[in-house]
Amino acid sequence: MEKMPYQPQLDTVVSTLSQTNTTKQPTDWRNGLPVLTGSTMTLREMRVSDAASLFFALTTEEVSRFISPPPTTVEGFERFILWAHRQRAAGQYICFVIVPRGMDTAAGLFQVRSLGPGFATAEWGFAMSSEYWGTGMFVEGARMTAEFAFDVVGVHRLEARAALKNGRGNGALRKIGAVQEGVLRRSFLRNGEYLDQALWSIIADEWRAKAVWGPRVVVH
Repeated sequence: MEKMPYQPQLDTVVSTLSQTNTTKQPTDWRNGLPVLTGSTMTLREMRVSDAASLFFALTTEEVSRFISPPPTTVEGFERFILWAHRQRAAGQYICFVIVPRGMDTAAGLFQVRSLGPGFATAEWGFAMSSEYWGTGMFVEGARMTAEFAFDVVGVHRLEARAALKNGRGNGALRKIGAVQEGVLRRSFLRNGEYLDQALWSIIADEWRAKAVWGPRVVVH
């Protein structure tokens, strides 16, 4: 999801959501996201207190070169986090932060947004601090996010877009079993240049049929 759905210039709503995550897990993800635990990381809902670590993780040139410009300040990330909470409550958007095992600070995120009624078709994306590239954390986090989207949210089709120049991003999607369906010509504007994007998809029943993704995710 290289074109981020959050648009700070349109975000004028003030939210009073708590800065801390509750330990009581809701039965409906719209009321709050569960904690998903893997062997290398935990995925949990964003907290306002994650703003600083997300700013430092996602605003480097290495990470941000193939995504829409992230917020340029810690305060901007705080507004993004509160926007994400509102969109989740409206049933339109899900965003987990990546917390490496043994740590409490966010190192990146996985996000899923609805593209149609009932969340049947959704677009997902990811961004992670370059410090953790090549560690296997992406594959595990992608698996957990996809399982949550398919099994809990009820997504039928997950789509992803990646600039053709983004070899690492396209390779990561291929590694987890996504299918490239085509090329979207000059579809992504970045730094004044329109870039071609590959369109990738994963279908729920095809994902489940593979059954090669290791132990099931633990939900708290």
